[in-house]
Amino acid sequence: MYKVTLEDEDTVIRIKRNLMEQAAIERLLNLVDLAAVMEGSRLADEKEKILVRMLGFPTGAALLRDPVFNKDAAFTEKEREMLGLRGLLPARVQTMEEQVQRTLENLRKKPNDIEKYLYLISLQDRNKTLFYRVVIDHIKEIIPLIYTPTVGQACLEYGHIFRRPRGLFISLKDRGRMVELLRNWPNRDIRIIVVTDGERILGLGDLGADGMGIPVGKLTLYTACAGIHHAHTLPVTLDVGTENEELLNDPLYIGLKQRRLRGAAYDDFVEEFMVAVAEVFPRTLIQFEDFGNINAFRVLERYRERVCAFNDDIQGTAAVALAGLYSALRIKRGRLSDQKFLFVGAGEAGQGVAALTVAALLGEGLTEEEARQRCWFVDSHGLVVKSRSDLSGRKLGLARDHEFIFDLTTIVETLEPRVIIGLSGKQGLFTGPILEAMGRFNERPIIFALSNPTSKAECTAEDAYRRTQGRAIFASGSPFGPVTVEGKTLVPSQGNNVYIFPGVGLGVIASGARQVTDEMFFLAAQALASLVTEDDLAQGSVYPPLAKIREVSATIAATVAETAYRHDLASKPRPDDILGYIKSLMYEPGYQSYV
Repeated sequence: MYKVTLEDEDTVIRIKRNLMEQAAIERLLNLVDLAAVMEGSRLADEKEKILVRMLGFPTGAALLRDPVFNKDAAFTEKEREMLGLRGLLPARVQTMEEQVQRTLENLRKKPNDIEKYLYLISLQDRNKTLFYRVVIDHIKEIIPLIYTPTVGQACLEYGHIFRRPRGLFISLKDRGRMVELLRNWPNRDIRIIVVTDGERILGLGDLGADGMGIPVGKLTLYTACAGIHHAHTLPVTLDVGTENEELLNDPLYIGLKQRRLRGAAYDDFVEEFMVAVAEVFPRTLIQFEDFGNINAFRVLERYRERVCAFNDDIQGTAAVALAGLYSALRIKRGRLSDQKFLFVGAGEAGQGVAALTVAALLGEGLTEEEARQRCWFVDSHGLVVKSRSDLSGRKLGLARDHEFIFDLTTIVETLEPRVIIGLSGKQGLFTGPILEAMGRFNERPIIFALSNPTSKAECTAEDAYRRTQGRAIFASGSPFGPVTVEGKTLVPSQGNNVYIFPGVGLGVIASGARQVTDEMFFLAAQALASLVTEDDLAQGSVYPPLAKIREVSATIAATVAETAYRHDLASKPRPDDILGYIKSLMYEPGYQSYV
C-alpha cells in the first residue's frame, strides 16, 4: 500500500480532524446500541450502514461509478449489504484474478492496437485498481498499448476518439484564473504534474490540445512502474493554440482553433501557470513534456532552479541513451572516451543526449574541448558546421570546423563514427548503405534509432542487424521483436524513457527534493546500466527486461534520493535504509475491505 509520511503538515491536520469526527461518530453509534437494547429494534444491525453514511463514503450506484473505489463484481457479500449494492451486481462474487483473466481475454480479442488502447483507458476510467493490476502483471504486453508506440496514434486521433476529459486543460481563455482552475481538481495532495503545450508530440509534431494523451500516459507509467499513487498525479495541457492546419480545419478538434501564442505573451502564460501551481500544489514535481524546441530549453532554464522541475525529452532521453551506451560498451569492451559520436537530430533530445554524454566523458578524464571534439551533429539541413549561415542559438555551440556536407551517407562515410544515434523523427533515415558503412568500419557498430513512435524510427532492428551481419548493437525508441541472423537470435532493446523518469520522480518525492539536478540523471543512467545482466548482453539487449521495471525504478529512486541528501536538497528526514523506505512507499494495487 502507498504510505503518506507523518511529517507532512497537512497529513497531521487531517488526522487530527478525522479523530475528532471519529469521536463524534462513536458517540452516535453508542446511542444506536443503547436504543437497540432498550427497544429490541434492528438498529444495532444498521450500525455499520450509519457509519458509512456518516463518513460520506460513496454507496450504491455512485460507488460503482467511482473508479478509485469501484471493485465491480469483487465486492464481498457484506460490502454489498452495507454499501447498498444488492441487485446492482450479479450474484456471484468474483476474485481479482478472475477479473484480470476476463480483462486479458477481451483485450486480446480487439482487432488493433488503437482499439486495445481505448479498451484499457475505459477500464482505467471504471476501475483503477484492476487497471493497474493488469498493467503491472503484464507490463511488457501493456506498456506498448498505453504508451509508445500506440499513444502516438491515439494523439493523432484524439479529437475523434475523445470520450471523457482526463486531466486539466488550461487555455488562453483562462488567463488570470489559473489558481481557480487548479483548485477545480478534486485531489489536493498532488505530488507530480506532467505538463505539455502539445507542440512537439513524440516525433509527430504540433498536435495542440490533442497531445493530452502524453501527460495522461506518462502519469499512468509513474503509477505502474514506480508505484506513485494515481491520486497524487495530475496531467495538464496548456492550450495555447496550434500551427497544425489539419487540426485548425478539423471540426472535431478539441482545442482552441487559433495560431500559437508566441514571445513574451507565451512566457507570461507559462509564468502564471507555474506561480499558480506553487500556490495550490506547493510540493509538486513538474515534468515538462513535448514542448517545441523554440521553448523547451528556455522554459527549463528559467524554472529548473526556482521550482522542482525537469524536462523528460531533454534529460530523461539523455539518461536512457547514456545507460544504453554504457551497456553497449560492455559488449564492445570499450570506453566511452574512445568513441566518436554522430547525433542525427540536433533538437532538444539530441542536444540533451550530447550534453550528458559530454559530462560522462569529462568523468573519464577528458577536457571539455576533447569531449566536444568527439561529438558531431546533423540536422535537417546537413552537418552542423561553423561555415553555415543558418545556425543560431544553441546550435552555434554544436558547430564544428569542417567542410559542409548535406548527404547523411556521405557524412557517415567521411566521419566514420563509432556510434550513430538517431533522434530525428525521420522514418528510414538510416538507409541500407549507411548501416552497411557503419558495419564496414566498426567490428561492433552502435546504432541507436531512438525516434518514436515506430512510424518515425530511423531504421528497424531487422535492418540494423541484417545489414551488419548481426554485429550491430542496437536500441530503438519503439519496440521491435527478436531477429534471427546467421543462426543467432538477437533481442533488441527499447530505449524507452520509462526506464528513467518514473524512478527519478519517485526519488524526488521520497526525499522531498527541492530541485532535480543533471547529476541525478547521470547517476540514474549509471544505475540503470548496472542492472543489465550478462545474459541480457549476450542476447544483444542493452536494457533490462521491462518485467523488472519496478525494481529498476526503485533502484533509480534510491540513487536520486541519495543524491538529494548528499547535496542538502532534501526536505524530508533521511531514512536508515533508503531503498527499503522507497519500496515501502510504492503503491501495490489490490482490493481493500470497506466494511
